[in-house]
Amino acid sequence: MSARPPRASRGKGTQAWSTFVRNHARSVLASDFFFVVTATFRVLYVVVVMEVGTRRIVHWNVTAHPKADWTTQQFRMIVPGDQLHRFMIHDRDTIYSEGVDRSLQAMGLTILKTPVRVPQANAFCERLVVTIRRECLDFVIPVSERQLRAILREWVNHYNRGRPHTSLGPGIPERLPDNRIGESIGHRLPDGYRVAATPVLSGLHHEYRLERKAA
Repeated sequence: MSARPPRASRGKGTQAWSTFVRNHARSVLASDFFFVVTATFRVLYVVVVMEVGTRRIVHWNVTAHPKADWTTQQFRMIVPGDQLHRFMIHDRDTIYSEGVDRSLQAMGLTILKTPVRVPQANAFCERLVVTIRRECLDFVIPVSERQLRAILREWVNHYNRGRPHTSLGPGIPERLPDNRIGESIGHRLPDGYRVAATPVLSGLHHEYRLERKAA
């Protein structure tokens, strides 16, 4: 028997919804759109899709015209036939037309539409959009769609592979193979190593790693 999500509403209903999403986090995808205004006052739309269990951004894209066919194609690019995801959370924006939902259902996903005026029902993706703005787009104004893509490409890579997430332990959504180069003792670094920093978005953020000291 398949799991059936509770109706999200205020009070106990919201708590039941949150419990359902946490219990099935590894099989839940969440999607949202937000807009960006360029320096030339052009409005662009960004779609993001995240895997709730790992907080990993599995897909993003930019368009000036988020039509149904384009939106459906975005999901086709990330939902293979043998995938383990079972649910897709999205709001009731008209961007998610009936045709989009039918295509998602044909891919084997159960659509979980958030109730009207209950944004916390898609809290993970809502928080992601806030993070993108607070850590990236509030400081960088793109001139064009091409530049916006370049900015988001670098930031998403940082978010998935270099930015610690408190909710993960802290951890990193897309952890690279563990190639240990030494064990630290308390606050001491391993002998022969130092901390090196890699700038992200021209120094807006930094990623840190251990590397061998020069001989």
